Amino acid sequence: MERLADGVVIRQLYSLGMWAAQPLLRRKLRKRALVEPGYGVAVEERFGHYVTQAANSKAATQGGASVGTVTVWLHAVSLGETRAAAVLVERLRAAIPGMRLLLTHGTATGREAGKALLRDGDVQVWQPWDTPAAVARFLARFQPRIGLLMETEVWPNMVALCAQRAVPLCLVNARLSDKSLRQSLRLAWLARPAFAALRAVWAQTEDDAARLRQLGASVQAVNGNLKFDASPNAAQVAQGRAWRAASDQPVVMFASSREGEEALWIAALQRLAASAASKPAQWLIVPRHPQRFDEVAALLGDAGLAVSRRTTWGDGPGATPSGSTVWLGDSLGEMALYFGMADVALLGGSFAKLGGQNLIEAAACECPIVMGSHTFNFAEAAQMAREAGAALEVADLSQAIDTALALVHSPARLQQTRAAALQWAQSHRGAADRTVRAVLELL
Repeated sequence: MERLADGVVIRQLYSLGMWAAQPLLRRKLRKRALVEPGYGVAVEERFGHYVTQAANSKAATQGGASVGTVTVWLHAVSLGETRAAAVLVERLRAAIPGMRLLLTHGTATGREAGKALLRDGDVQVWQPWDTPAAVARFLARFQPRIGLLMETEVWPNMVALCAQRAVPLCLVNARLSDKSLRQSLRLAWLARPAFAALRAVWAQTEDDAARLRQLGASVQAVNGNLKFDASPNAAQVAQGRAWRAASDQPVVMFASSREGEEALWIAALQRLAASAASKPAQWLIVPRHPQRFDEVAALLGDAGLAVSRRTTWGDGPGATPSGSTVWLGDSLGEMALYFGMADVALLGGSFAKLGGQNLIEAAACECPIVMGSHTFNFAEAAQMAREAGAALEVADLSQAIDTALALVHSPARLQQTRAAALQWAQSHRGAADRTVRAVLELL
């Protein structure tokens, strides 16, 4: 009883802090909206206040679901989680006739990508800020039958209020890095009760399951990674390959580059250009965050590099003799196109201490990966890809460039690595069906 009372007091203090932070959140959203207008959309939803325009259709504005429907709440905080959720949503609709999707996000890119998942009657709103009042208004308004949190999003009040209202809240495609575990253990007095109160947790890997259990989570199963079940857009891949075939040079892509990495990459390219041993290649860079497209274009220009932006291509990027122009992927929702264009890709986020990015999508497009050592957010996937021959690990960006160039100028080895990437991506499917079966058991 004493421990329970301590937990209640701790969550009350946490709730007070979250309530006091609301003006700071509003100020942050106003500043972000200056760069990304999506953050200025429907701000009041974050505090549990909804208007009819928040819903995707007239039928969805009535609050709870109509008779005969099952409202499945899926929370995909950002772009990566939303992309991974697409295949799960598709399988859930097939398994649950009349399902209404309640889709929430925390970032503007996630919300924009999530629009493609909606059907008439579905609802898309912001994740409620984790105060008891905002979460209570959210649950009362939309009355979900079950809640599915993608990957890592666990909030104390959200979990507690769902438990009070008998809404089973589950962590789907769950992952937890060593770094995140250490951070959570420093706040164990708050994290442990939240993870322990989840109705179900379905982990990506055994290592993720072990770390989640250290936080008190009840892990029901290891279902694998939903990202393996996502099929790349076939039309985009075909278009990318056609444009690659039209290039007189192999295409090397810097995929999902992050702040600080582009400058290192540009410096490495400049050193390479001054070298007598330089090998020709067409360079393609796709920044991770769309708000940085202009910034990266300016960095390239300041370095004396010509830039051809995807949004100006029309029927294609056109010829770039001797690799004098860098292609800049400045569009959303076209990663399959870019991976289709690339002979090999450098993995952004892995050359600085940022944890890396998803490498499964590249492999599914038959594009091998060269990555740095900082892949802690995707440690198991990176290790599996390396062991399967789908990815190569190097020390830094200079070595990554050298390795990629050596690979694209060795046709037999390149073909072998491409085949290994595709085989690895296809051999780990099945997480979506396993997750859907588990959801149906709860329902």
